[in-house]
Amino acid sequence: MSDETPDSLIPYDEIVQDALRAVVGRVLGEVERDGNLPGDHHFYITFDSQHPGVKMSDWLKERYPEEMTIVVQHQYWGLAVRPDAFDITLSFQKIGEPLTVPFEAVKAFFDPSVQFMLQFKPAAAPPGAARKPAPAEQPAPQPAKLETKPEAAAPEDDKAKPAPTGGEVVSLDKFRKK
Repeated sequence: MSDETPDSLIPYDEIVQDALRAVVGRVLGEVERDGNLPGDHHFYITFDSQHPGVKMSDWLKERYPEEMTIVVQHQYWGLAVRPDAFDITLSFQKIGEPLTVPFEAVKAFFDPSVQFMLQFKPAAAPPGAARKPAPAEQPAPQPAKLETKPEAAAPEDDKAKPAPTGGEVVSLDKFRKK
């Protein structure tokens, strides 16, 4: 028997990524339904700010040209979850800024209160969607690290939010039968 894995005609990795993004949608949907975050739960959500369908003000796009991490904790309004995206208004420099984030744009979801984290492979852009290419001279972006201290998570903070640390990212290979 060969050690090589045959190429699958079923896109399992894509199906699993979609299912994990549905977890983010379900969690946000429950927060929308209940009207608040339960207990100490709060979320860091990192997304590709250039992904088609992301809507944010021009000044935020300039400030976060590649990716952005938002914190859903104290000052958020208008959370509305749809099957393909969520809308939320957050406070930036004490000004409410509406955002629309397609779930396909989400790169990481982290709930530091329970050390739960999901990281996603980049989703393919829909056919025909224009995407601004990154300049060739820029180095590939490195994953950022996120502090789990509540004081670093204030959404009205004017600083860029780092990406999550802590928690365990588990490979799906760990659960596959051999």
